[in-house]
Amino acid sequence: MGEAGSIAQATDITALDACALAKVIRAGQVSCVEVMTAYLDRIERLNPKVNAIVSLQDRGDLMRQARERDEELARGQYRGWMHGFPQAIKDLAATKGIRTTHGTPFLKDFVPEADAIFVERMKQAGAIIIGKTNTPEMGLGSHTYNSVFGTTFNAYDQSRTAGGSSGGAAVALALRMLPVADGSDHGGSLRNPAAFNNVLGLRTSYGRVPANAEEVFLPGLGVAGPMARNVADLARLLSVQAGYDPRVPLSIREDPAMFAAPLKGEVKGKRLAWFGDLGGHLPMEPGILDLCRGALRVFEELGCHVEEAVPDFDPERIWQAWLPLRHWQVGAVWAAAYADPAKRALMKPEARWEIENGFKLSAYDIHRASAVRTAWYQTVRRLFEDYDFWLLPSAQVFPFDASRDWPKEIAGRAMDTYHRWMQVVIPATMSGCPAVSIPVGFGPNGLPMGMQIVGSNHGERAILELAYAYEQATGWVEKRPPPLAG
Repeated sequence: MGEAGSIAQATDITALDACALAKVIRAGQVSCVEVMTAYLDRIERLNPKVNAIVSLQDRGDLMRQARERDEELARGQYRGWMHGFPQAIKDLAATKGIRTTHGTPFLKDFVPEADAIFVERMKQAGAIIIGKTNTPEMGLGSHTYNSVFGTTFNAYDQSRTAGGSSGGAAVALALRMLPVADGSDHGGSLRNPAAFNNVLGLRTSYGRVPANAEEVFLPGLGVAGPMARNVADLARLLSVQAGYDPRVPLSIREDPAMFAAPLKGEVKGKRLAWFGDLGGHLPMEPGILDLCRGALRVFEELGCHVEEAVPDFDPERIWQAWLPLRHWQVGAVWAAAYADPAKRALMKPEARWEIENGFKLSAYDIHRASAVRTAWYQTVRRLFEDYDFWLLPSAQVFPFDASRDWPKEIAGRAMDTYHRWMQVVIPATMSGCPAVSIPVGFGPNGLPMGMQIVGSNHGERAILELAYAYEQATGWVEKRPPPLAG
């Protein structure tokens, strides 16, 4: 494979975007062994500085799997778009034969017997699972630290948080230790770390990416989705992850191949509603709204119509309905562990708080909260009769000191829960609509920020097209790589 060797020597393989990497692998211009070597070498150099990838597998075994992928190509066997891609999976998703700890000490040695559905699909498309990406304990909170693996640090400033709960995934992406990454999102866990590390994260519609769960008939607030450094890669990973699965009866039957089609679409004339800080309801760290308004000007230059708008729905009502639903859905997963005093003693306070508040709820309390969720969705549905998308910041603070548990105040206003500082993501979560976080630049402190584009229910394709047009006009990821990545 002389041609492959010459290209590999002339090009930093990890500098290729995922779509380009897939093309050169399929064409035989680089071998899967060379790809694996390049990524593992980069991980060895950079990961100790940020702690993004955990449970890294044996190098010899990973190289063996890479050789097998090369042998398959030599026989004309091509698994799919991710053939030979080194991938680390968020440590909340099950990986067969590889530890899945959820960042909690009582699961530090847990090894699943089967993969999560979307992990199955990534492996079927050719991915090689090299390890996991770090997450907060039980995925709770938008700051990635736990007592099993420690803290993950921001790609741009290693004294700052990576965000979360897909913090390890976002940092690994930003530093090109992975071609693309998976994540999950309940309270901004795909959107917040994307914003904090100058990459993209897509919160999908419920059912777009089938997710394993003990209970499959009640629509949850948490969803799985893709992360990437550009919109084309984001869409292609979604095309692998998405699609109906009979194990998840509410999963969406639309053909996921639509996400693999070219993303150039007509955005001129699209109507965008700018929610901003929801009419002053949300405190914002200085500089965030200014960056987002700069992005709004880009959309206007693309021919979009942007209007400031405040939905006719009390944002506090949304928040107060979300809290019991969060208690219920988090508590239902972890109540059995809580019942064991030894495991309960190992849980972080925020986890115990969620579970204990869940115990106080009745079925009628859940119904009332869900009815508010429904009322908010109906308001959003009517909003989409006047606008094609709505926009608001991806976070209310820039990446903060990694030694802090969570921000206790914003702009002088006290935060009353460990997640109140991320309230800006909850309107999209409670609407059930898809939302992508796009980069909008850097604050005066040199730290990145993002903005959410929210589309109508099942409207992932439309928000990807708008995000693609914006990316072509801005190019933040390529324009401002992390200094550590140099």
